[in-house]
Amino acid sequence: MMEVGTVTETLEDKQTPGAGDANKQPNPGQNPGQNPDQRAKDAKPAPERKRTRNLSEDRRFKLFSGTANRPLSEEIGRHIGVPVGEVKLQRFADGEVYFQLLENVRGVDVFVVQPTCYPVDQNLMELLVMIDALKRASAARITAVVPYYGYARQDRKDRPRVAISAKLIADLLTTAGAHRALFVDLHAAQIQGFFNIPVDHMFASPVLVSHFRSLALPNLTVVSPDAGGVERARHFAQKMGAPLAIVDKRRTDINVAEVMNVVGDVAGKTALIIDDIIDTAGTLVKTVDALYASGASAVYACASHAVLSGPAIDRIANSRLEQVVVTNTIPLREAAQKLPKIKVLSIAGLLGAAIESIHMETSVSTLFS
Repeated sequence: MMEVGTVTETLEDKQTPGAGDANKQPNPGQNPGQNPDQRAKDAKPAPERKRTRNLSEDRRFKLFSGTANRPLSEEIGRHIGVPVGEVKLQRFADGEVYFQLLENVRGVDVFVVQPTCYPVDQNLMELLVMIDALKRASAARITAVVPYYGYARQDRKDRPRVAISAKLIADLLTTAGAHRALFVDLHAAQIQGFFNIPVDHMFASPVLVSHFRSLALPNLTVVSPDAGGVERARHFAQKMGAPLAIVDKRRTDINVAEVMNVVGDVAGKTALIIDDIIDTAGTLVKTVDALYASGASAVYACASHAVLSGPAIDRIANSRLEQVVVTNTIPLREAAQKLPKIKVLSIAGLLGAAIESIHMETSVSTLFS
């Protein structure tokens, strides 16, 4: 007889196939007559580890930030109880990035927060250099937290001889050394498929929906400014319990759009335009004009990413918009901060909860609602 720990196995049992099976007790809740496929189907998932409200005592977790949106990183840190890590980030006279970690990250689960907003190329390169430094410092896992994913608007070949920049950036992040990525409201959800590493795609809609519910706008109709944003607007409309309308838009050139007509009933309604990005606001103000021409009584707008480049602020200021609600994935310029029509909501709590879930290996999907 051989004994190993608490497992006892006789030589007779070893020589006779199935001899020891008769004495085995079935697992609780398991039907002995079920086949393995059925048992797998009926199996209950293992209980998840509970999230902690404070990661300050976890030596295997660290949060770092680039210069693109330091206030957001610090706010995330306050939500999860972890200070932003110490680094030395400078630039040479010709603009090259110099980055050095001032903390030990060997064997640590690291999260680096850096949206690739204006100046896009500079912030993107900064992120890549930071990831490379973390990889060479032997971080156990590196998660790129990119609240705004630049270069996402070229995600397919819609014209001859154009680049697919969204795929290129995915390759750069992976090559630099990122083990996984966390994004907020990608311009197109299929961009997740460009990555060969795990991707968590968060939505700002819980924060935006909560705000507009508090306003209790009368006769609300949710509006998609183009066909590509219908799925996003439909989801928002379902959360708000409101009907959906669509604006038929034809884009004639980069940052140039021509609004054709409104599909849906907006007459006498409060229209709420839902989009992911407000760049030059050209599409936005033309959509507003089209809605008012179709009889809308008031028009609001919201978007996850306030790029607000070029004449965007002047266009919003001179438009008939009641209010534009955005999140802080991108830091607002001073002129935008002074404009009363623009209201900023924070997603730091949402990102903090997602970061904590990823670190604790718990479900992130529960945050979508």
